[in-house]
Amino acid sequence: MFQIKTILCPVDFSDASKKALRYAREFASGMGASLMLVNVVEPRPMAVDISLNYVPLEEDLEKAANDDLEGVLKELRNAGLKAEGEVRIGNPSDVILDCVADMDINLVIMGSHGKKGISRLLMGSVAETIVRRASCPVLIVKVDEKEFIGDQ
Repeated sequence: MFQIKTILCPVDFSDASKKALRYAREFASGMGASLMLVNVVEPRPMAVDISLNYVPLEEDLEKAANDDLEGVLKELRNAGLKAEGEVRIGNPSDVILDCVADMDINLVIMGSHGKKGISRLLMGSVAETIVRRASCPVLIVKVDEKEFIGDQ
């Protein structure tokens, strides 16, 4: 029988990833599986800011993401779930696929904004890439922006 032992849930703290995390939490709880959360900080090209405004670098973004991730992990552990997490720097699709390969992941649960048309063409779709290339099942949790209007 196929058993799900480890669920990967990429999180970027967007509405879509928060919704996916709720699904991952329920799946992990119901199946007795461990949760692995990953947040990916994308490298930013160096640019000169003429206005001299401070632009956070990867290290600052990584620290902020680690702080946010620790809060989520604490909440999951307090609910009795086995949960780990880490922040990595890189291309989100590549990092997520590396996690699937390196961590014996049985299921990926991730959010999708459901962009269509030109915005998807220009930005690409991390979810689509993971569905096409992952070696395990992938559950895509779509978000409807109307769902979160009252959450703010």
